[in-house]
Amino acid sequence: MDGAVAHAREEFAAIRTGRAHPAMFNKLVVDYYGSPTPLQQLATFQVPEARTVLISPFDRNAMAGIEKAIRDSDLGVNPANDGAVIRLVMPQLTEERRKEYIKLARHKAEEARIAIRNGRRHANDGVQKLLKDKEISEDDARGAEKQLDSVTKRHIEAVDELLKAKESELLEV
Repeated sequence: MDGAVAHAREEFAAIRTGRAHPAMFNKLVVDYYGSPTPLQQLATFQVPEARTVLISPFDRNAMAGIEKAIRDSDLGVNPANDGAVIRLVMPQLTEERRKEYIKLARHKAEEARIAIRNGRRHANDGVQKLLKDKEISEDDARGAEKQLDSVTKRHIEAVDELLKAKESELLEV
């Protein structure tokens, strides 16, 4: 369940808001000398202004691949290469695009809730198997189920809080 919450946090970080941040590039993969390599391993990121990102590749030979990966991504930006760094200026988000991102965030949150509930179901199945095999008493099984329900509720509330924060961040102009 903790893993599902952590995964939701990572997914929300990758959703673009009005300001630029390096986590937007976590999912990008660059073809680097024939092998797919995460962009985070090929360059450093700087955010000098709210909507500007400077990408400084460790290897200048990787610049073309980095530009291609950014251009092909769903970020909606066009990289500008000055020979040493790649400059990205993030366009202002439109109201329609913000609503799409909110819809995407809600979908990611629902996926996290499903993963949490699946964890609860697997744990409940384990408790029922122990009860069936007479390894625990019915009182212990009921207590374990109540504890599982409270843990599940706590994790779902954590995902809901993350979603609420992301929605307010997306609606902020």
